[in-house]
Amino acid sequence: MTFLRACLCAVLLAVFPTFVLAWGGIGHMTVAYVAYQRLTPSAKVRVRDLLKLNPDYASWEKQIPAGTSSGEHDRMIFMIAAVWADDIKGESQYSDDGTDGGNTPGGASSSQNVGYGDLLRHKYWHFVDSPFSPDQTALPSVPAPNAETQIVVFRAVLASPQSDELKSYDLVWLLHLVGDVHQPLHSVTRVTRFAPKGDAGGNGVKLFGDAASNLHSYWDDLPGVECKFCSDKVQRVNRATVLGKSLPAVTQKSAHNTDTAAWIRESFEYAQNEVYRDPIGSEDQPYTIVPGSQYERQAYELALTRIAVAGERLAQVLNSELK
Repeated sequence: MTFLRACLCAVLLAVFPTFVLAWGGIGHMTVAYVAYQRLTPSAKVRVRDLLKLNPDYASWEKQIPAGTSSGEHDRMIFMIAAVWADDIKGESQYSDDGTDGGNTPGGASSSQNVGYGDLLRHKYWHFVDSPFSPDQTALPSVPAPNAETQIVVFRAVLASPQSDELKSYDLVWLLHLVGDVHQPLHSVTRVTRFAPKGDAGGNGVKLFGDAASNLHSYWDDLPGVECKFCSDKVQRVNRATVLGKSLPAVTQKSAHNTDTAAWIRESFEYAQNEVYRDPIGSEDQPYTIVPGSQYERQAYELALTRIAVAGERLAQVLNSELK
């Protein structure tokens, strides 16, 4: 465990002795925590009612501790719902579609938006492979649908007179994807002579040492590492709540930016300038990120900033567009 992650876990262990942070769910739940604090009373009622239509709602509710107030109950459900789009990757009733292990879209079903009757995992909805090349390798096209196209679709449905069942489905996807596109490596693929089709958001950049197995996993893990307790969603909610209370402030200008394409451009630029820099090179070899190094300190700060910004923007979208 790196120095920064160890420090974060030490703080959390003082509050929750058996808890260890994990990115993935923790990051998404923290985005949701920030957003929920900014929702209007009417928006809170609307998301509460829509989330009740999710097929996993009963199992979420069973995990909420007895005696929890109604307000805290609704906040915790909202945070749990933010990881539903990842949860279905491990549920047997859902299946991969497209190609490349489900990571590349293919066919009309890739773009369908039909609600919970859709039992496809749509993994390619979680990212947008915007390419760049440091060595002038020819750039591939951007596969679609992707995170950008789907956020646009889901926002339009929430603002429309469509059915509540469809809005519920689109809401849980939107809670997740807004967080996804604020992680820099969900909005980029680096193209080189060693990876002419792209490195899949850093998944193809191998790391050596104790940081993580690849660059994408390293950035996913920045707010905390995976742990054996993380299947308990309430424990993850509690840890995300602690993290959410310590995030950096977000400027009003940034918080009120609801342009989906602009969010993705930001992440793309952060990836180029902050992710793919020394000690990360462009050769086909493992790289080492030294614990406590300048790279790690700056990466950690950027990760928390992006989580905070994502939460603020998610709230703006729901407050203004959810009908």
